[in-house]
Amino acid sequence: AGAKDFVITANTFTAESGSTIAAQALTATSIDATAASTITTADNLDTLSLISTDADANVGPNLKLYRNSGSPADSDSLGQIFFVGRNDNSQDFTAFQMNAYSTDVSDGTEDGTFRMYAIQGGSQHIVMQITPTETVFNDGSVDQDFRVESNGNANAIFVNGGTDQVTIGASGVSSSIAGIPFYLADTS
Repeated sequence: AGAKDFVITANTFTAESGSTIAAQALTATSIDATAASTITTADNLDTLSLISTDADANVGPNLKLYRNSGSPADSDSLGQIFFVGRNDNSQDFTAFQMNAYSTDVSDGTEDGTFRMYAIQGGSQHIVMQITPTETVFNDGSVDQDFRVESNGNANAIFVNGGTDQVTIGASGVSSSIAGIPFYLADTS
């Protein structure tokens, strides 16, 4: 109908809007996308693989999320990763999310913050936050436990989010420090 499907110019092959390229293998030295891009697969294979065949001891492959702002400011969001699924009412929900922020962009004193969010009972909360000065678990004060397991003890350290109790090496509470109840197991 006179519409163009593909355009070839010097060193560029362009699929026009509404046109697709079906191929078993497509090789490119680089991909420049100036708009949002989607990669879709109809099976459970890896949708995207980053593969480095370099044999040296340097790091690779690399994934870089780069916020190249023309006017960087404190507390800018540097990137987000979302893990999204569907509920039983055919609605999308974010089950888990990771965010990075540039808390301070001053030259020589740059700081960053990293947050991990999870959904619990239909509401999102911060599970862990790493800042330049501290690492905080359960900053949103939800009923979520924190447990450290050792080689022989499932509750080497256990913080009960619902009862505000800390146990070391066992369960139960026998004393308190600064108002925080705790139990120290007898390991003799």
